[in-house]
Amino acid sequence: MLLRVALEEQAGGLNVTEHFDVLIVGAGISGIGGAYHLTRQCPGKTFVVLEALEDFGGTWLTHKYPGIRSDSDLYTFGYRFKPWVGPPIATADEIRKYMGEVIEENDLAPHIRYRHRIERAAWSSETSLWTIEAVRTDTGERRRFTANFLWMCQGYYRHAEGYTPEWPGMADYQGRIVHPQSWPADLDLAGRKVVLIGSGATAATLLPNIAGECAHVTLLQRSPTYFIPGRNANELADTLRELKIDEAWIHEIVRRKILHDQDAFTRRAVNEPEAVKQELLAGVSAFVGPEVTAQHFTPSYRPWRQRIAFVPDGDIFQAVKAGKASVVTDEIDRFEAGGVRLKSGELLEADVVITATGFDLNVLGDIAFTVDDRPLNFAETVTYRGMMFTGVPNMVWVFGYFRASWTLRSDLVADFVCRLLGHMDAKGARSVAVALRPEDRDMTLSSWIDPENFNPGYLMRGMHLLPKRGDKPEWQHSQDYWREKDDLPLIDLDDAAFVYQGAAPAVEAA
Repeated sequence: MLLRVALEEQAGGLNVTEHFDVLIVGAGISGIGGAYHLTRQCPGKTFVVLEALEDFGGTWLTHKYPGIRSDSDLYTFGYRFKPWVGPPIATADEIRKYMGEVIEENDLAPHIRYRHRIERAAWSSETSLWTIEAVRTDTGERRRFTANFLWMCQGYYRHAEGYTPEWPGMADYQGRIVHPQSWPADLDLAGRKVVLIGSGATAATLLPNIAGECAHVTLLQRSPTYFIPGRNANELADTLRELKIDEAWIHEIVRRKILHDQDAFTRRAVNEPEAVKQELLAGVSAFVGPEVTAQHFTPSYRPWRQRIAFVPDGDIFQAVKAGKASVVTDEIDRFEAGGVRLKSGELLEADVVITATGFDLNVLGDIAFTVDDRPLNFAETVTYRGMMFTGVPNMVWVFGYFRASWTLRSDLVADFVCRLLGHMDAKGARSVAVALRPEDRDMTLSSWIDPENFNPGYLMRGMHLLPKRGDKPEWQHSQDYWREKDDLPLIDLDDAAFVYQGAAPAVEAA
């Protein structure tokens, strides 16, 4: 597979088009993992990773708010191929250090192009190629690439800014409004009254990390979230290290034990929701007592309809118990000059308001896609197992799990992509797309995710942008790692759902 560099005369001068077998979009946890798997499973393939940011890391690069950390353990959020040797819950710096080691140890750096923001991607059935147009964010230079296969690893939300609702009176507020995703380097909270709006993992991380600095911080939540407080340690891993077990073995053993326990917990959350709820609330009550737990930390929904965050050492609850922070459960009526007026009538005075109110979902990087010159609307497609889309050739998207670590699925999808690429070579196929089979064409179509099953706000706000799902396992993203780890490796690539086209022509080097 030779790298082809074609020179084309353009009105603006000489334009260089670089060709690769595979183009990976994004140098976050999925993109770096995909690059690794390509080097191991498809060593003959040429590839490039295009990243819009100035460095690798994705979320762990853009989010710079105090205390930024994972909300799932690194034994499963880490890659299956590289042992994790630190504490289960890791900081952004620790995660980026780990990713940097993957890049260095596997010589991936030459394949990564930073500051390349993709604007358009066009598929041509005539050439069986994707043409990708990107802009260098540092120079404004336009770059063009062609690729046989497009691997979308850019995540599912906009990194440039987070989601902040529009509340009445925000223009009247005389303090500062900050979203954690765009944390200002010059923000000084010392001696300030802070209102922190939100109830999820970001709010739970921020509160204990700023509580000692502020005059006071008030967590304002519309409705509570479930948390799991516990030690930021893994006793099994610590025991195995005391026994001098090899780190690769420790990683695999601990990983399997965590996944086994998570599977049992998830099934219990569905089958025994009330029992699981009481167990979770008891963990919180041990820190703040039953009265505060009942008033501010008892969600109205069953466990796992939204993500449950692990709280290391119960630090958010310790801050509340120590009086450094307080919790108010109410809704916002409006902003005023001096703070936030609640629907109960109470005014929360604030010098700074932090809106930990979630992500702004996007679909496939907000790139303008076309297929044979027709604009592509992903909401009009049907997903194949949350990875491929009807009528969209030679493209796979990594969308991870909500109830398990994102990286678990990025590893599984990487295996699928590499197997699919090898199968295409064996068949001499230039393209592959998924299509509904005759027996699928009358099936019921519905939203990407069943809101009765999982319904976080960012997903509900963007559901109209996402592809449809069918009522058969092949045509939906199950969100069930414990089933997919067995099912995805067994996908029959000659099933009628896969439509292959044409033999690949010889690629000439310019």
